[in-house]
Amino acid sequence: MAIKTAKTKWRDVVLVCKKCQKKLDGGFGPDGDKTLKKALKTYLRPGDGKGRKAELAVIQTGCFDICPKNAVVAINASNPKALLIVPTGADLFEVKARLGLDDGRRLKPTLTVVGED
Repeated sequence: MAIKTAKTKWRDVVLVCKKCQKKLDGGFGPDGDKTLKKALKTYLRPGDGKGRKAELAVIQTGCFDICPKNAVVAINASNPKALLIVPTGADLFEVKARLGLDDGRRLKPTLTVVGED
C-alpha cells in the first residue's frame, strides 16, 4: 500500500495536554467555563473552516510529564523547545502572544506621531 498525503490549510498547530485540561474541567475564557482548547479556538476564530480547512489547529495530546497544578501545558508545534504552562484564568491575548500565534487581526491600533520632525 502506498503512502498518501492529506492537504491542510493550517498555519499553526498548538498541542494542548488532554490530562491537564481534564483535571481542571474549564478555567479559561471570559466566564472561566471553557477548556484551553475551546477558549483558544473561540478567541482566535481560526478562519472559516473547521478541521483541515481551518488556519489554526488546536489538538489535544497525551501528557507532557510536567503536570502543573491549576494550569495546562501547551506548545506551538513550530517551536518545540518552549513548553508553555498556562495557569487558569490566564489572559488569552498573552497566551496567543507567548505561543507566537498570529490570527491576522490587529487588536491595538498603531500609534502615529503627528508633527514631530
